[in-house]
Amino acid sequence: MVKNALKKLIDVAAGRVQADIVIRGGKIADVYSGLFIDADLAICDGLIAAIGEPGSYSGHEIIDANGQYVVPGFIDSHIHIESSFLSPPELCRLLVPHGACAIIADPHEIVNVCGLAGLDYMLKTSENLPLDIKFMIPSCVPSTPFEHSGATIDAAAMNEPLRNERVLGLGEMMDYEGVVNAEDRVIDKILSALRHGKFIDGHSPGLEGRTLSAYAAGMIHTDHECSTVEEMQRRLERGMYIMLRQGSACHDLENLIAGITNENSRRCLLCSDDLQPKTIFDKGHIDNDLRLCVKHGIDPMTALRMATLNAAECFGLKDRGGFAPGLRADIVLLDNIQDFRVNSVFIKGKRVAENGRYLPALPVTTGADLSLRGSFHVKDFSEKKLAMSLKNENVWVIDIKPSTVVTGKSKVKVKIDSSRNFDFDPVLEIVKIAVVERHHNTGNVGLGLIRGYGIRRGAVAISVAHDSHNIIAAGCSDSDIAAAVKRVITMDGGAALVADGNVIDEMPLPLGGIMSDQNGEWVDSKLKSLQKKAVEELGVNKDIEPLMTLCFMSLPVIPELKITDMGLFDAAVFNFIPLEAT
Repeated sequence: MVKNALKKLIDVAAGRVQADIVIRGGKIADVYSGLFIDADLAICDGLIAAIGEPGSYSGHEIIDANGQYVVPGFIDSHIHIESSFLSPPELCRLLVPHGACAIIADPHEIVNVCGLAGLDYMLKTSENLPLDIKFMIPSCVPSTPFEHSGATIDAAAMNEPLRNERVLGLGEMMDYEGVVNAEDRVIDKILSALRHGKFIDGHSPGLEGRTLSAYAAGMIHTDHECSTVEEMQRRLERGMYIMLRQGSACHDLENLIAGITNENSRRCLLCSDDLQPKTIFDKGHIDNDLRLCVKHGIDPMTALRMATLNAAECFGLKDRGGFAPGLRADIVLLDNIQDFRVNSVFIKGKRVAENGRYLPALPVTTGADLSLRGSFHVKDFSEKKLAMSLKNENVWVIDIKPSTVVTGKSKVKVKIDSSRNFDFDPVLEIVKIAVVERHHNTGNVGLGLIRGYGIRRGAVAISVAHDSHNIIAAGCSDSDIAAAVKRVITMDGGAALVADGNVIDEMPLPLGGIMSDQNGEWVDSKLKSLQKKAVEELGVNKDIEPLMTLCFMSLPVIPELKITDMGLFDAAVFNFIPLEAT
């Protein structure tokens, strides 16, 4: 801040100079004292100049809050922009009307596809947006050595991005084995972040006891993978901030609310992780998390702190999180503190949303995505590569669990045809799943079997497959799986539904094979169409989200059984296992 700006701010606070804006007649959420107070907010040059008695400040513009609740702007503490299938400007347009003033984004998906060019794209296309998008540099590219991704980012490559003030630290450290075993390649990444004074996000599903302590000793700052109150408590005991996740696929917030107490609530944050447009349109964003918290008995002020002050303190964002002189004027006006309906949003003192409508024009980003296109390099894929040569009928099967990306592992007897290939039996509800490598022309195709997806006809394929984003497909016949995979390759990325050899629906994702260049309404319409046809025409289980569920079946750092382009992976032993069970 320059001298004249500071003097002006002080003059406004002292009442010697008119404020730019005064928000009058509202109930101010004082997240520091835990009280709602009748007061006015005076704003100067995008900053809070003062919180004063009603009528004590004059301004060039007076906004009558008319009894509304005036609360700090919401902060999403962990989100992957790419999982919305949208570009940063388009996601900004959808989130801001729900009160989002800042998000902490981990561009893990696009960096796994395009390397640091993907991070550059995210930074460039988000730098002039009202929504303040901070980034964590992905820590695991690839997420493990057990798959092929589009890039490899080591500790040395992280140094330059870590110098960027918009990069707050190291993204979720999914390689918990590397941390616990103090492997040099992982420790070097952690030290790079620490040398730059940055934070390290965690990812430690299922860790406990000494293993969890060893992981925390790696300077892990947060964790968003808790699914039970006990897991949450163990991590709180080790000094971690807990991100209570409520996204499109994972709904952990409601499970964890019972573990929030007056004593530990200040170490709890709210996050989405993965959020599709349908969820935003139907339920909202952090405003929905606040509704859920209050519905389940959390005090409204406690809930608001988790969405504002706690997140700001966790990530060292000293210029926001509450209302105090000198802080950013990130402000949300609400009808009440039960349903948290957002009426108006101000970011740095400028009104950016009103009654659900985003007000600013979107920036022009023409050409910024050129480095993301043309990212498919698939070698010699054909239907023949989907054939299994099973030694016996007893196999390991990936079991889907609704509302979570955690999977089970079961030993099942299946049918085998005369070529010893898996023979689909609708009674068993087990189908083939395949991951086709698409970055380096390796020709790899990993094969497995999955139960609970429910598909009874045709196939589904998509080039969003966490975290390396190869092509993942599931279906009842090799011919339909092959047709769906080929269509995804032809589109240079996207999702395809096939029945009897014919494409019945599709959605192109030309940006790295994981994001659309269309708006949120278009993506939402395409997703709804795909989801509807997947359930009604292909028979996919109506209790799961057809595309997002499939996307996570290749994530080897989430227990228990997953599939990568290199084969069937058991997270419990952290290694590959044969498809056949003895």
